[in-house]
Amino acid sequence: MLNFFNKLKSTVTKTAQSIVGNVMDAVGNEEEFSDFVLDDMEDILISADIGVNYAAELTDKLRSQSQIKPSQVKEYLKTEFLKTLSSAGSCKLNFVPDALNIYFITGVNGVGKTTLIGKLAYMFKEQGQKVLVAAGDTFRAAAEEQADIWSKRSGADIVRRDKADPASVVYDAIQKAKNEKYNVILIDTAGRLHNKFNLMEELAKIKMVVDKNAPEALRESILVIDANTGQNGLQQAQVFKDCVNLTAVALTKLDGTAKGGIVLAIAKNLGLPVKLVGVGEKMEDLKPFESSEFIEALFE
Repeated sequence: MLNFFNKLKSTVTKTAQSIVGNVMDAVGNEEEFSDFVLDDMEDILISADIGVNYAAELTDKLRSQSQIKPSQVKEYLKTEFLKTLSSAGSCKLNFVPDALNIYFITGVNGVGKTTLIGKLAYMFKEQGQKVLVAAGDTFRAAAEEQADIWSKRSGADIVRRDKADPASVVYDAIQKAKNEKYNVILIDTAGRLHNKFNLMEELAKIKMVVDKNAPEALRESILVIDANTGQNGLQQAQVFKDCVNLTAVALTKLDGTAKGGIVLAIAKNLGLPVKLVGVGEKMEDLKPFESSEFIEALFE
């Protein structure tokens, strides 16, 4: 566990500097919270991608009080961030033992959905589950092949029907899973541009197939976001939330970015918990997200 914390700490180094380090550098040695100091702090928080409204809320709380001093701003932010993440709900991935568990994976192009599915399949296989991948991305060239490669790497099985209707692939996967007693289905989907209405409607159609054929088995509707996208990831999340009733977010490519503040923005603005986080390239580098560990690593 300590090794993972050290890995997480290393992963969020740039985000920690962009939020905690920069705020402390600008504010920590001041005597009082003047308007000038608070405006500076607000600008730093906004640039760290936690969101304009949330940054304003955090600084406005300091404008109307005298108990917290600038030297205590680190503990203040730590407490507020924990409250925000906790209010978004549990970070624990929903899973029912000895039953079928379906995970519906969505996101725009290039965020790493298929890679995440391979790593998630590996995680479930390591727990002794029988895993099936539904290759629902039938549009992108070689997408099914990529899903096939990741399935083999992880030890999962796959249902693929190249160039077929994605909804029919998902239907076949559900029937196979029921007949052959699978514990987990991971549904891959084509990368949707969140501003393309027809593509979002296609996604809703796949969701309807799941709802109709295995409504009791749908555990999570997960949006994959590349941590580097910052506030644009928030716009993506809102559209997907409306379309497929999102329950969680998986954050990829957190290592190497200064924009990890998007975790807080998603929790604050959408009420969605981050449940999975990518902390590296290896198969085992997809981890369950823990709010308290993330905050500890951020403020260490």
